[in-house]
Amino acid sequence: MSDVPDSSTPSVRLDLWLWAARFFKTRSLAKQAIETGKIDIGGQRAKPSRAVRVHDALRIVRGEETFEIEVRGLSDTRGPASVAQALYQESDASRAAREQARALRVAERTGYRPPETRPDKRARRLIRALGDIDAM
Repeated sequence: MSDVPDSSTPSVRLDLWLWAARFFKTRSLAKQAIETGKIDIGGQRAKPSRAVRVHDALRIVRGEETFEIEVRGLSDTRGPASVAQALYQESDASRAAREQARALRVAERTGYRPPETRPDKRARRLIRALGDIDAM
C-alpha cells in the first residue's frame, strides 16, 4: 500500500473539520491554531488545507488542554454538540491526562483567595517595601 492518498477516499479540510467538530468557535481560529503548530496529524505539523480522513490520529493543543483523538467521521457543517462528538474518539490516556492536569490546576488555586478589596495606603506601602527587599 502506498503513502499517496487515494482521491476516491472522502476527506475534508482540516480547518473545516476542527470547526465542525467544535474544537474551535470559528474557522479562522482553527486556521490560526494550525499555523502556529498546535495541531498535529500523525505526529506531523499540518496546513489548514490538509485533508482529514477517517482513522487519522490528531493531537490538538487548545489552551492548557491537549486532546489526542482519532477521526471517526467527516463533516463540513457545524451541527449540535452531540453530532460533533460523534466525529471523533478521544483516547483513554488523553482523557485521563487532561482530567489529571485539570485537577492539578484546581488544587494549585485552592489555597489562593483574592483580596476582597483594593489595598489601602498602608498595605500599598508594605507591598512596595517588600518589592524593594527583593531587589537587594
